[in-house]
Amino acid sequence: MSFITYSQNCEDVLLWRALGHVKDGFYIDVGANDPVEHSVTKALYDRGWRGISIEPLPAYHQAFVEQRPDDINLAIAAGAADGELTLYDVPAVRGWASPERGVADLHQSEGYQVAELTVPVRSLASVCEEHVRGEIHFLKIDVEGFEGEVLRGMDFKRWRPWILVIEATLPNSRVTNHESWEHLVTGQGYRFVWFDGLNRWYVADEHAELREAFGIQPNVFDDFIDYHLAEAWAEHKAVVKALRESEAHAAIVRVEHHDALTRAQFLDEQLEDVRAELAALHDANQQTSVWAHGLEAQLNAMQASTSWRITRPLRGMGRIWKSVRRPGLVGRLLKRVTANQRLRSALIPILLRYPALGKRVSASLQALKQAPDAAPGGVMVPEELRGLPASVRAVLADLKRAQAAETEK
Repeated sequence: MSFITYSQNCEDVLLWRALGHVKDGFYIDVGANDPVEHSVTKALYDRGWRGISIEPLPAYHQAFVEQRPDDINLAIAAGAADGELTLYDVPAVRGWASPERGVADLHQSEGYQVAELTVPVRSLASVCEEHVRGEIHFLKIDVEGFEGEVLRGMDFKRWRPWILVIEATLPNSRVTNHESWEHLVTGQGYRFVWFDGLNRWYVADEHAELREAFGIQPNVFDDFIDYHLAEAWAEHKAVVKALRESEAHAAIVRVEHHDALTRAQFLDEQLEDVRAELAALHDANQQTSVWAHGLEAQLNAMQASTSWRITRPLRGMGRIWKSVRRPGLVGRLLKRVTANQRLRSALIPILLRYPALGKRVSASLQALKQAPDAAPGGVMVPEELRGLPASVRAVLADLKRAQAAETEK
């Protein structure tokens, strides 16, 4: 995996080249400024290193408290002795805060506003006395022209950082200013090994083996990328992943849409069939309705006709006939009818007018055979009529006479 650099001038790349073999290293960052942007210690913190971050501006210090919970985060300025000092901040440009009045005047001459605030000051020696319990693998100092005062407050005889990284140019300039303070380092057993255009690098004499890591700028063989590029690449991957997921989702949506369209077409066809069946049923219903209305009209016309009124008694007789065909009932009814002279007189003309009905009545009467009997007046009864009651035979005699009289006419 490539090393991700967060620092301004690839300082963390050189530090990793020289100290990458150290596990769980320790650092002191004076003028830490930001826990990510231009941070010399961010990449090492991510690899398990811990240390002391010194940042006097309250807002910047709070960012370290939130993002570097395992570091020792001090809201102080480092100087030659403990006390207070006035810090000149340039709100428009991050990292330009300086304790030097001359630096503030330079920024003001360039049109920048400068804000003054008072901050506590502690020497590096007192900070180390309180917080350092082992090796200091590197000390980085970036205090915008105040480097000499910071170095004066350090006890290099007691605490020996392996590597020193000290900003060596005037703020926002290529002009070097190390001549005023370098003797405070080289006079303490440190040898200059590299100038990267912004910082001067020194290695403690007791760690001379680290000098070979310097002498050439960070390059392709250090296998590193800038964190902005890494973030852009990660965002690119996220976008590509999201795009692929969107494409996959779109493919699924297309399939689902096709299936839904197919189902809709099938349902539409089914609906058309149902509509056709409903139309056919409607037509059939219309025809049935027309037929029913016609039949009703015919029935009404028939019921209003003269023949219907004339044949009403016969229909009644037909209904009676159906009833009298029940066993034993017919005999009883015929006996009552034929015994009544008035009923016989009313029935004979009807039977003569409708011969078919007369035949049915005759057949029924003949079927009612009983013991032999003589006709009224002592007349001998024919064999075929002997089974009928006398009253029935009398009706038949009357019927024959009526038929004969009708024939003569």
